[in-house]
Amino acid sequence: MPGTLKLKSEAGGSVVLTANTNAATDLTVNISPVAGTLATLVANTTGPYFAQGGVAGNGPAFSAYGSSATSLTNGGYTKVAFQTKEFDTNSNFDNTTNYRFTPTVAGYYQVNAGVAANFSSGESTIYIYKNGSRFKNGQDNGAVSYQVNISSLIYLNGSSDYIEIYVYQGTGSAINTNTSSQACWFQASMVRSA
Repeated sequence: MPGTLKLKSEAGGSVVLTANTNAATDLTVNISPVAGTLATLVANTTGPYFAQGGVAGNGPAFSAYGSSATSLTNGGYTKVAFQTKEFDTNSNFDNTTNYRFTPTVAGYYQVNAGVAANFSSGESTIYIYKNGSRFKNGQDNGAVSYQVNISSLIYLNGSSDYIEIYVYQGTGSAINTNTSSQACWFQASMVRSA
């Protein structure tokens, strides 16, 4: 039959998949390839994908960079502004007011950031803030450095959790961040669902 796919098992059973006649909805097929697990084949307008419980599948991901300089206060913690999105698969990164990532899917996220500035002397440290508080400390430089970086795996609940990037610097005066996509960036990607 046109629009039908029949899968046969070596043991003699079969599964028949019939094309969805309503283009407005997804075709979803649930199967149990291994006892105690559930896998889902989803065919939608952006293309089919196979999702298994606990796997990210098409989870949120974004990458942004600071196209305008952020002035880093001497002796203080400054939130870094990332104004330009390179991509944002689920529109979860605010690049205009709060410069934060608030994913709407619960799961474990790989978070990476790098900030370049003229940290010519004194301490410079990068932080991931979660829900407005310091959560992870990144690179801490006590000498000449031009880049601080951080990478961490973080659980986000998919409703109220958000993350931001802050930098502390103690060079003796305010300094500006670099304004290139290679030197001042913030990224996150879902690696596993909750």
